[in-house]
Amino acid sequence: MLSESIHTDVIINASNGTIKAHRAVLAARSLLFHSMFTHDLKEKEMCAINISDMTIEACQAAADKYDVMDLKDACEESIMEDVDTKNVLERLQSASMYRLPKLKVCCIHYLVKFGKIYDIREDFNAFIQSGDRDLIFEVVNNMLSVWKGF
Repeated sequence: MLSESIHTDVIINASNGTIKAHRAVLAARSLLFHSMFTHDLKEKEMCAINISDMTIEACQAAADKYDVMDLKDACEESIMEDVDTKNVLERLQSASMYRLPKLKVCCIHYLVKFGKIYDIREDFNAFIQSGDRDLIFEVVNNMLSVWKGF
């Protein structure tokens, strides 16, 4: 069914093309995909998942080689590689929502220990106003720990 795209209902957009997939299979095998398709997220509405930092070949090889949980870990590692000021707050929120502890630590370190929080003051202020309170507390707690060391 997958190789012939029979009843596929979601598209995975990789950096160099697309893969058609079955939403029910993805959701059944992965809490991450299940969460994407049951909450009001863009993936649910658009029936598409954007994985722009991986090629089709990498996605297929990972899906073939690994169990979905291992795929989650591989994707988390890949996403951590290009955290920057443009995407750090979005990735921090995703890390919190999808329980990606390594990505969360990476984003918090990027903001706090590398001082990038100052480069995105306006965005960070908006994050404080509308973000998850527990996540905001965790970031602020890390800031206080770093400042305490000075």
